[in-house]
Amino acid sequence: MALSPKRVAIIGGGITGTACTYFLEHKGRATGQSCSPLLIESEGHLGGKVITKFEDGFTLEGGPDSFVTLKPWAVALCQSLGVPLISTPKIEPAVYILSDGKLLPLPMGMSLMVPTRVRPFLMSPLFSLTGKLKMGLDLLIPRKRSLRPYDLSHDESIAEFVRRRLGEEAVHKLAEPLLAGIYAGDVEQLSMAATFPQFPSLEGMYGSLIFGLWMQKREFAKQQGASTPNSLSLFVRPEGGMSRLVTALSQRLNPGILRVNSRVVALHPHNGGYEIQLENGETIRTDAVVMTLHTHTVADWVEAWDADLAHLLRDIGYVSTASVSVGFKKEEIAHPLNGFGFVVSRKEGKHILAATWSSTKFPGCAPPGCVLIRAILGGAHQERIVEEDDATLLTYVREDLKSILGIEAQPVLSRVFRWTHANPQYHVGHLARVSAIERQASLHPGLFLTGAPYRGLGVPDCIHQAEQTAERVLDFLAEPSPRSAAVSTPDRDGRHRSK
Repeated sequence: MALSPKRVAIIGGGITGTACTYFLEHKGRATGQSCSPLLIESEGHLGGKVITKFEDGFTLEGGPDSFVTLKPWAVALCQSLGVPLISTPKIEPAVYILSDGKLLPLPMGMSLMVPTRVRPFLMSPLFSLTGKLKMGLDLLIPRKRSLRPYDLSHDESIAEFVRRRLGEEAVHKLAEPLLAGIYAGDVEQLSMAATFPQFPSLEGMYGSLIFGLWMQKREFAKQQGASTPNSLSLFVRPEGGMSRLVTALSQRLNPGILRVNSRVVALHPHNGGYEIQLENGETIRTDAVVMTLHTHTVADWVEAWDADLAHLLRDIGYVSTASVSVGFKKEEIAHPLNGFGFVVSRKEGKHILAATWSSTKFPGCAPPGCVLIRAILGGAHQERIVEEDDATLLTYVREDLKSILGIEAQPVLSRVFRWTHANPQYHVGHLARVSAIERQASLHPGLFLTGAPYRGLGVPDCIHQAEQTAERVLDFLAEPSPRSAAVSTPDRDGRHRSK
């Protein structure tokens, strides 16, 4: 088979792979760079965890139900595609914390685990007097000696960082359910620098998280005064559900470049490019390959020709989660569901990690006269629970909703989505680990690794990585002769060495 001169295969049709394919076509045309992408996806649909289902008038999100506007890349892509966005309503308080069996509102002015408004923080029953005093000491505690402004080379766990700056109570009541909850991970293992780098940066620059946020809010207010206000809220989603973005992307692609229901079983370097073997026996040869998959799958493929890269890829861990959506008749629910939902500390002994009051967060996702609640289970501390059958997971959710919200009604709808070993874990040292992976992968010209396991797992982060990767691929393909660059070829031992 003749090698297509500027062909690139994108393996994995999740949001990263689909967006990367779109950017390759779009930017290639805009810059006049010839590119022939091929998107290969093992499932029968694109989008990966970004999946929306419509049942009995309910709009059910299997994966992310929204994305943040503070990271502009998803908003910008939706706007360029003409996808209308829906903002969450303005509700205060928006988030509740389950503490000692009671739902208590997150004080107004909290930026995740950092208070920025004095009175709501001091009046909150969520924290003890000792806990409030310890958190207030952040204004006086000096920065860690090894930390310089914006220096993320020194890493520590979320728990270590929050414990040092804000105290033990902040770890269990805020950092664990809020910060670690986003990653379904262990607060004692997750890297602060990789998950929430803004906080180490605040400490490095200002010596205090509270003072740093005050200064940032002051600067932001000045900028807002001189610009047109943003009409979008912090959280938005495409009108019609998250899958609307995936549909819009796929509709912009040349249908001939999509290969769904096509499982890759092997990948090998071949004549300066790559040879991809599919489960059906087909062989595809390309100049470059972009892999957006589970790192352990990629490790299996590269093991024979780069054992060092395979080892680094397997160092990234994963956990399993499940989301359970339940619909109820509104008249049978006594709780007002006056917020976006709640998070649960591990000390509470519940099955669920968090619950979103979906029909309040995005009105219209439940039919008239009904409400929709989505619960998350599993994660680092209860991963085995995801192995239970649907009926058991639903029982766990109903038990917790009864004890927390007083809901005894029979659901009119329930739907379980499972994500087995699908949630990357950014453990301490993650940024250094990813840098090592990138250095090792660079020994193989035309090999690109990107997506949620590396530098951000939210939808905006994945879109940003997809665009950056597309630009790097186009730069690579635009070289006079990609094969004249450091070409990696196999030795007898299976390793590759540059020539």
